[in-house]
Amino acid sequence: MDNRKSYELLAASEQLRYENCTGVHELPAIFHYWSNRYLRPKLQSLGFNDPDAIFETYLAAQCTNEADRPKRFLSLGAGNCDLEIALALKLRAGGHQDFLFDCLDLNPAMLERGRLAAEQAGVGHHLTFAEGDVNVWNAPQEFDAIVANYFLHHVVNLEHVFEQVRRALKPAGTFLIAEMIGRNGHQRWPEALTLVHEFWRKLPPSYRFNRVSGRYEEMYEDQDCSAEGFEGIRAQDILPMLIDRFQFQLFVPFANLIDPFVDRNFGPNFDPALPWDREFVDQVHLRDEQELFSGGLTPTHMYAVVAREAVDAPVILQHLTPEFCVRRNFSIGPVGFQQAAAPYEGLGWPRGAQEELQLVRARLAESAELLRQTGARTQHIERELEKELEKGTAWSRELSKEIEARTVWALDLKKALEERTAWALDLEKDLERVTASGQLLESELEARTAWALDLEKVLQERTAWALSLDKELEQMTAQAQSLDAEAQKQAACAMQVENERRALENEMRSYLHNPLLFGARLLKGILNRVGRLSR
Repeated sequence: MDNRKSYELLAASEQLRYENCTGVHELPAIFHYWSNRYLRPKLQSLGFNDPDAIFETYLAAQCTNEADRPKRFLSLGAGNCDLEIALALKLRAGGHQDFLFDCLDLNPAMLERGRLAAEQAGVGHHLTFAEGDVNVWNAPQEFDAIVANYFLHHVVNLEHVFEQVRRALKPAGTFLIAEMIGRNGHQRWPEALTLVHEFWRKLPPSYRFNRVSGRYEEMYEDQDCSAEGFEGIRAQDILPMLIDRFQFQLFVPFANLIDPFVDRNFGPNFDPALPWDREFVDQVHLRDEQELFSGGLTPTHMYAVVAREAVDAPVILQHLTPEFCVRRNFSIGPVGFQQAAAPYEGLGWPRGAQEELQLVRARLAESAELLRQTGARTQHIERELEKELEKGTAWSRELSKEIEARTVWALDLKKALEERTAWALDLEKDLERVTASGQLLESELEARTAWALDLEKVLQERTAWALSLDKELEQMTAQAQSLDAEAQKQAACAMQVENERRALENEMRSYLHNPLLFGARLLKGILNRVGRLSR
């Protein structure tokens, strides 16, 4: 089975596992005894009364910042949306109205429960619901804050999720996280497992029943919870990757050794009303704190607020920085239950032998019933997975047919490509010949172009000469016309003079023949001149 199909089956199993799970975050009474006595004071020293107050405080700060615009929040792996509904109620009680939670989860049944619960609580208009796989999710927009409440340890593709979160946060946005950061599959690191076994030997038999699996564990069995699903699948990578990609504004690490004794598996065996049970948990916690403080153990849980930009004074508990809480490589030998060690030792049992025996019998009966229920649930899950597998098989057969059809098509295409390739090779040869001819033609064209340019240059020179000649001809024509007009004028004068000469000559002839007439005419002329002078 390929990785993609294997992932799809695991995702389907995860959906079936939580389809009817209404109490996702329910924990046994002994956990609340421990958290109220030891975890709450830590949070109160930082100004938070409980874990939810961390989310509320930072979301309220976003609502106050740029209060004139609506705020958009995103919750990854929102599940039944219990936290989101509680936060919406608290924000509204604090006077904030213009905000919206986008709730994203893989399981539609859980989202539907969240939608109904939000409507009943009167905050339905503050929540939206979207089904989707965060491993392939792409942020559709920017958000003022993103919340991940004990969800990241279910994520396979952390790199993609953190990249999307960083891209989707507004510049002043915050990423609010409550998370498990221990070893993958919620196993114990060897140095922690040694201490768990040390305290395990102090437990009476009735405390060694795993109330989830229904099995009795003579010695604590370090099960890998990620073997059949996504539980804790990359828990140990979360903190180092956050350090690489974000800046911490708040970091509260806690717990390690205490986990097996207060969780859902063995925690229900403890009764906080019994002094022995409380004393045992107190001793485990004291050793846990000593080891965490010295660095002998690293925390398995954290509350954190990270952002894209650093702040001047991040909230840190003493020297327990994120970097300090990343597990270093320990050099220790193999760890496990040593057969030579006594299986029981220590504090003495809180009950008499008869009472303890009765309790063990009751635990065995509970285990048998739980095993029956677990078997039935497992069969249901297996049947559902078989259906999914059958769907996948049918899909695979259809895909095989499609692949065969595509293969035939590909072979035909290959044949056509081969024919086209042969044609292209012939065409290439023709193009080479044409190119060679073209090169000769290009050389000839270049020579003709050079000749034409030379001719054009000669024509330009001759045109300039012709223009200058034309201009000179125009000037000579104008000059000739001027000379001709002058000649005509002189000819007219000459003709007039000739006419006058002839008239004078004729007159003189007449005078020669008749002198008296010449004298009379001469006298007349003199008198006319005298008359003009006298006037």
